[in-house]
Amino acid sequence: MVVKIQNLVKRYGSGNAADHVSLLLEEGEMAGVFGPGGCGKSTVIKSILGLTKVNRGEIELFGRKLENAPQLRRDIGYVPQEPILYQELTVYENIEYFCGLYVKDKKQRIQDAEEAVEWLGMRDFWKFYPRQLNESLLKRLNFACGIAHKPSLLLLDDPMGDIDLLGSHVIREKIIELNQKGTTILYTTRNAEDVEILSGKIIMLDRGRVIAQGTKEELKEMIGIGEKITIEAYHLGDDILDELKTLPNVCDVAYYSGQLTMKSGNGKHNLINILNFLQERDVSIGSVYSERPTLNDVYLEMTGKELGTNEIA
Repeated sequence: MVVKIQNLVKRYGSGNAADHVSLLLEEGEMAGVFGPGGCGKSTVIKSILGLTKVNRGEIELFGRKLENAPQLRRDIGYVPQEPILYQELTVYENIEYFCGLYVKDKKQRIQDAEEAVEWLGMRDFWKFYPRQLNESLLKRLNFACGIAHKPSLLLLDDPMGDIDLLGSHVIREKIIELNQKGTTILYTTRNAEDVEILSGKIIMLDRGRVIAQGTKEELKEMIGIGEKITIEAYHLGDDILDELKTLPNVCDVAYYSGQLTMKSGNGKHNLINILNFLQERDVSIGSVYSERPTLNDVYLEMTGKELGTNEIA
């Protein structure tokens, strides 16, 4: 077992940033801690690293407690949410410095730093200073500093953050590549798209408490919504809306500004049944869109809150 957390509790004032959190991470596994800002994701990562003192709970890494085996840090990589970089050092010098915290052999350290620069496509920027980089490149540099020493366990605290689409794509690809090569990875994110793409085991947090965990498919099955259907429909009366609610597998019906939104349970031909119903009643329709529920939908169904709502500082 690479990571074992049992009943982790961390309090800040009257609130729990971590409320009896437990999780297991096997060698080579990837898992994501998912929830809105302030739900306790960073607290879990910092507790694992010993950067914050917990009130209760047991944490083991590679079968040992970190405080009893400080040499384990050599096998751990950490990418913080906000880049921690030295402004007076270049891109390459920052990577070599952070790599040197774990790799004492100078020749090996230089080789590892150069490989990280190449691997993350930063050769054209290796003599730049952090202040000369945009947000996307800063995130990439931050990532490089955490993985240059080739850790076997990688802890990522919201590694994509608020960077642009291209920057997120690059970092996601590199996370997947590292995991495919055998690195055990635990990451946090508030972005449902991240966990949809990175996949693996997903742990959902709300107010520091684990509300669900499983694969993305397993989580979506928990809420019983098989399909979200959106239809442009005009002049729908209350009688038709009431009838729609009685159709098989229909869980929810909403109508606003000419847009009909419906949620249906798992089943076949839900969309066809709805369209046939509207056609039989001579309802004029425009565009039609059908999609499987997202992890945002799962979170909303389980907590009643939209992602992005902060609960704990």
